[in-house]
Amino acid sequence: MSERQTLTFLSRRLEQHGLQPKTKYGQNFLIDLNLLDMLHTTAKVNSNDVVLEIGTGMGSLSTRMAPHAGWVITVEIDSQLQQIAAEELREFSNVTMLQVDALKNKNTLQPSLIEEVRTQMAAIPNAKFKLVANLPYNVATPIISNLMQEVPLVDRMVVTIQKELAERIVAPPSTKDYSALTIWMQSQCECRIVRIMPPSVFWPRPKVDSAILEVIPRPALRDRIVDRDYFHEKVRALFFHRRKFLRSQLAVAMQDELTKPQVDEILAKLELEPNLRAEQLSVPQIIDMLEACRTAASSPK
Repeated sequence: MSERQTLTFLSRRLEQHGLQPKTKYGQNFLIDLNLLDMLHTTAKVNSNDVVLEIGTGMGSLSTRMAPHAGWVITVEIDSQLQQIAAEELREFSNVTMLQVDALKNKNTLQPSLIEEVRTQMAAIPNAKFKLVANLPYNVATPIISNLMQEVPLVDRMVVTIQKELAERIVAPPSTKDYSALTIWMQSQCECRIVRIMPPSVFWPRPKVDSAILEVIPRPALRDRIVDRDYFHEKVRALFFHRRKFLRSQLAVAMQDELTKPQVDEILAKLELEPNLRAEQLSVPQIIDMLEACRTAASSPK
């Protein structure tokens, strides 16, 4: 295992098969073995865990997790790369390899992934579901976001993603990175950047810095949101034109459900100035505001 995922090992194995990394699949292999170990140890993988890995690569992260996990489900879109990884993973009996696109579409994970997670969790007492992966940049946002709507709920995510995306997820209010994605994740989870990584720890080298992000969903946070689908929809609408004043943007987001006087009444009741912008509100303030809107919209006319 010690040599797996080093630059020499990766380049030699691909060359043996007449392959090169494919840009269209976002193939940037993590070649710093200490950082691979950090992904695994931060995730605290143990025998109760069903671990989902998206982007098998050469199987180097899977080989670290399989001896400790209850089950590993590793997903690779590239059939040729999956064949190489299968050679590295053949010694493990608790690994499922899926050759499939992890996304059915932009807003939906591939159903077969979650079905396999459910199947393996049913066979493990007190099972927990974790995502541990070196995520391809081009699918990171929908995977992280969509997992928050799946059943079973993921217990922990530890992923490498673009630094810019990680900063958006952990951003405080009144900053340029504070966004609908920020609200969606922080309203339900504790999120932290574990490590910033330069391009040099990947092969091929990306043009941007990356980060290891840890996300831990918390029931006490999630329970504040009565209707998560509604909340998700309205948060995105609220930030669609982020420079508009709050009254104007909220009125647009609620235009099919509330009148402008009703919007004004809600803002006044919550003591929110109409000339604020959504990016200036804290996560709890946005939760309270949108729940007040939902309640008003569902009240008998």
